[in-house]
Amino acid sequence: MPLDDLALRLQRLLDRLVRRLHLGRAPEATQRRVLIVQIDGLSRSVLEQALADRTAPFLARLLRQRGWRLTPMSVGLPTSTPAFQMSVMYGVRPDIPGFHYHDKRRRSDVYFPRGHDALLVEAAQAQGRRGILEAGSAYGCVFTGGATSNLLTFAMIRRPSRAGLLCMVSQLVVLGWVLVKCCALSAIQVIRAPLRFVADPVGESARGWRWLAIKIGISVWLRELFTLAVARDLYAGVPAIYVNYLDYDVFAHAYGPRHRRALRALRRIDRSISRLWRVLRRVPGHRYDLYVLSDHGQVACTPYERFSGGKPIEQALFDDLLDPLAVHAEGRLTGRARRVVHGLAAYRTHRASGLFQRFVNYLERDFPWVLGGMRSVREHNGIRVVSAGPNAFVYFLERAAPVRIEWIDERFPGLADQIARSRGVGFVLARAADGPVCCWRGKRYRLDELGLGPFGGRDDLPRIVEGLRDLMAMESAGDLVVYGIGAPEGNVSFVPEVGAHGGPSYDELHTFVIHPPTVTLASPIAHPTELYAHFMRSREAA
Repeated sequence: MPLDDLALRLQRLLDRLVRRLHLGRAPEATQRRVLIVQIDGLSRSVLEQALADRTAPFLARLLRQRGWRLTPMSVGLPTSTPAFQMSVMYGVRPDIPGFHYHDKRRRSDVYFPRGHDALLVEAAQAQGRRGILEAGSAYGCVFTGGATSNLLTFAMIRRPSRAGLLCMVSQLVVLGWVLVKCCALSAIQVIRAPLRFVADPVGESARGWRWLAIKIGISVWLRELFTLAVARDLYAGVPAIYVNYLDYDVFAHAYGPRHRRALRALRRIDRSISRLWRVLRRVPGHRYDLYVLSDHGQVACTPYERFSGGKPIEQALFDDLLDPLAVHAEGRLTGRARRVVHGLAAYRTHRASGLFQRFVNYLERDFPWVLGGMRSVREHNGIRVVSAGPNAFVYFLERAAPVRIEWIDERFPGLADQIARSRGVGFVLARAADGPVCCWRGKRYRLDELGLGPFGGRDDLPRIVEGLRDLMAMESAGDLVVYGIGAPEGNVSFVPEVGAHGGPSYDELHTFVIHPPTVTLASPIAHPTELYAHFMRSREAA
């Protein structure tokens, strides 16, 4: 008997004991149960490549031999995990313009790796609706979706609920076996690290020890923990389970969506799904439906700093465009106060020289909170710039509500067009009195004119227009939304990565749902909210 199966059998005995002492008998399988497996960041085109070259052999067998179906899906804008999961889990079109943005109403940034931000967003935007994971489990997700076992989500990891802690602590055998197994697998990775260095000394030196730690943490510890915890839930008959495997997305950001390391991570996820399938076959009476889907794709890109002399976009915008426009704000300062302001501004914008300048640069890059900020954010003279991937947001803090392009043109003539013509920028979005506008190559386009501009020739133009309209209807989207997708230099990301998502490129926008042959879905799925209604009906079906 495999050791994983032995650990799960012991866990089932413990579960029965806990139920008898505290929870009563296990529920009968009177409804359909769902297992949703999300492969974070996998586009439909990369999946099709993986199916053809056997990078994902289990998924290939599921589709070709078992009759499972692949339904295309457009995920809407922004192409990001939080927006997708809020749409699927609660059936709402959320106000989540990116993975990192500024909420002018709360006067604070939202950054989803900070757990309390995810919790606040879920509470505010779920609008009291039932989540698809009610009384279920969520692993690796941004939001809980109403799950009871929710400790391993961004929303609850730092402020766990009593029920979530109890569910995790009750899995004593699984946790103990994960600890033992992952220690052994981690040791193997550490032993193999010198061999990889010998094979590729330049590449491994550039990546450093941090990537080894990330690989061990995500591809060993988290993946094993998620897989065994989900297997335990399947045996227990948990009514709804959502597991998000992060491996591929992380490696695709670092190396590119089609790099061999990203595809190896995809193969490891494929093996984990195969293990869960074997568990499903052992519990046919639980009536589980297996779904495999992706929240967004990724597109190969070039970091913006390669085109800007090493400056991030939030600094470049202030140096080249925003600071000159805001000079009038400093006109009231005279004498020594003016010299101090200009001196500090020079250091903060990297225009000074000397050892102290290097120290300030170091603090801003690696410890931005020391200077009262955070990475990928800059604020000056009532203007805040937040970069979040291939998208960046410019906020004019003078107004709490979103401002229109007419107001921006009056205060800062030509600003949106200058940004759109800047190196490394694809297009700029803004709100207008008669609807959103797109600034591209020195000309402004309404949404119904995009086929004549930046998206000419795209066969999915209706989906792009719908996504851009949804994006600019979000109150938290920037007053100007800057995209590096489709720049003259190629696709560009405003954070240091070579695989990006958040924009409207074909690979980012188009993913998939793999589902049982007995399930009928609209094809193609036009927006993730369509899945919410389906999953709620599926759970209620006798």
